[in-house]
This record gives sequence, C-alpha cells and structure tokens, in this order.
Amino acid sequence: MRTYLKMVFVLCLVLCTTGHAPAQSYAVGADVSYLGKCEQDGMVFKEHGQPKDVLAMLREHQYNWVRLRIFHDPSASPDKLPNDLNYTLALAKRAKAQGFHLLLDLHYSDSWADPDKQTTPVAWKNLKHKQLVEQVFSYTRDTIAAFAREGVMPDMVQVGNEITHGMLWPDGKLPDNWDNFADLLKAGSRGVEAGRGTQPMPRIMIHIERSGDYDAAVWFFDNLIAHHVPFDVIGLSYYPRWHGGLAKLRGNLHDLALRYQHPIILVETSYNWTPGDFIGKKSEFPESPAGQADFLHAVNAAVRSVPRGLGQGVFWWEPAAEGVLQGKGFFDSDGNVLPVINASQENR
Repeated sequence: MRTYLKMVFVLCLVLCTTGHAPAQSYAVGADVSYLGKCEQDGMVFKEHGQPKDVLAMLREHQYNWVRLRIFHDPSASPDKLPNDLNYTLALAKRAKAQGFHLLLDLHYSDSWADPDKQTTPVAWKNLKHKQLVEQVFSYTRDTIAAFAREGVMPDMVQVGNEITHGMLWPDGKLPDNWDNFADLLKAGSRGVEAGRGTQPMPRIMIHIERSGDYDAAVWFFDNLIAHHVPFDVIGLSYYPRWHGGLAKLRGNLHDLALRYQHPIILVETSYNWTPGDFIGKKSEFPESPAGQADFLHAVNAAVRSVPRGLGQGVFWWEPAAEGVLQGKGFFDSDGNVLPVINASQENR
C-alpha cells in the first residue's frame, strides 16, 4: 500500500509540471542584473589588470547562464532601481550574443520582492482579485512577447521571487490566501505560454528561500501541488548567514529531490570576500578571497551530489555590484577579478 501511494504521489507531481521544455545542462550561472548600472556609473572590471567585459569574462570561465530580474515599473518606487523592460532587454541581448542561456526573474513588484515584502505594483494596488489575476496574465504575456520579438527568448522564467510567503500582498499573501496565490501563479504561467509565440516554452521555476528548512519547503510545495500550480524547476536561495551551514543545505536538497522528483537549482547564493556577515561569528569559510572561492566550490559540489542528477545548477548573486554589495561580488575594490570566478569548475 505504501509503495502504491508513493507511485500515485510521484505521478501527481509529474502531471503538475508544464512538461514542454527539455532539461538543460548544469547551470553555471550568475545574476548580472546590476551590470549595466555599474558600467553606467563608471566601474571598470579587470582580469590580469586589463579592462574586460564581465560577460566575456564569465563565458571564458565556463559560465553558461545569466539571470536577469525585472520590475513592473521601477520608476514608481522610491528605490529607483534600473531594472525596467528596456534595461533588461539590453542586458539580455548582450548575454544571448555571447551564447548564454537566460533565466528571467519576474518580481511582480516595482522594487524588491522577497520573503519580507511582496509589494503590489502601484498601478495595480487598488485592483480586486480577478482584475489582479488578469493583470498578471497580460503583463507576463506582454513581457515575454517583447523578449521574443527581440530574439532573446528566456530559456527559463521565474514566476515570482522568493515567494515563500506568497506575492502581490495582501491578495496573494500566505498562509491565509492559498487560493488567490495559486490563481496568480497560474496566470503568470499562462502569460509565459501566451507570450512565447512560436518559440519553445521556457521552463517555469518556482523560487523560495528555504534552502535549509525542509519542513517549510515541504509545506510550500505540497500546498502548491495540491492547488495544481504547474512548475518545472524548484529554485532556492542559499545564504549561510540566514540558512545555515552546508550540512543543512545538503540534507534539504537530497530530501526535496527524492520527494518531488523535480530539478533543483540554487538560483541565488553569495559569500563575502571581505569581512561582513560573520564578523565575530563562527563560519565554515573565512570571509576572504580564498574562503569565498572555497565556499562556491563546496556549494556546487553539494548541488552536483543531489540524487538522480536533479541538482542542476548554481547562480551567484551578483558578481558585478557596487556599494554595500561589492564585498559579495567577483571583483575587489580596484575592479580586479577574484579567484571565485574559477570555483564553479569541477576540476579547478
């Protein structure tokens, strides 16, 4: 009886995926959403002391995916972040021209969306649930169609960013509004399908941040499946400051893979090359250039060891950054590339 129930559960998981896009090779990825802004601000990135395009540098060091976030209308937010449609298309064109696969991260907000905030875009804030679902569909459709027209169709699309507690609050806030939340996610997936035209259907990623919390991840994905939300890939964020050490990560990845039989990608991770998150605290890796490289190498080893080949990639957040985020990037304070750029290679 137990074996039969397990077979039924796995079958339900398979039926709940979109099933259109083929699996890609292991993703050696980087979120480069700040790159254009850094260049506009005059930052110069170097290898061996010589200025060099960051995307070319990543490509030469075996990176094959980039991730780009997009906000609904960043000009409507006090943060005034650069990641609107035109800015994101420009980076996508550069990345595709160099042969990268593209993961598009739809935040469904005018600014940052994460477990602590999922702010509905200003233009949508007074909409009722049904109207909000319609806007999610049409906005997603039109965004994907714009990428298709420009010849930079995403290979994978995130419907929401770190949505452990839902999205588009208060309408889709969890745990109280699972039905509404599921409607919004389904509208996003339908929008990807409607916008792609004749292009292959991108894989759909659902992204939460609970990389070290199996019980919370199971609560989320079991509810997602019970609400018949289609998805292809489980995306997780892993920051040891908040999510614990590598043992917790390895255990969670192993158990989630066996339970859901879905590819898993660590779609966000980073670590300081200069003291920051662990000043005066115990950590598995020193916050130094060598420690940062060892961290990424160990994280990739953990993902590659996931059973049945379901650990399918790691994305760094973000290699090219400025200000307070520069200490987590791939470049030192003079713009020189750090050893971490080689850390994703299996035989470094």
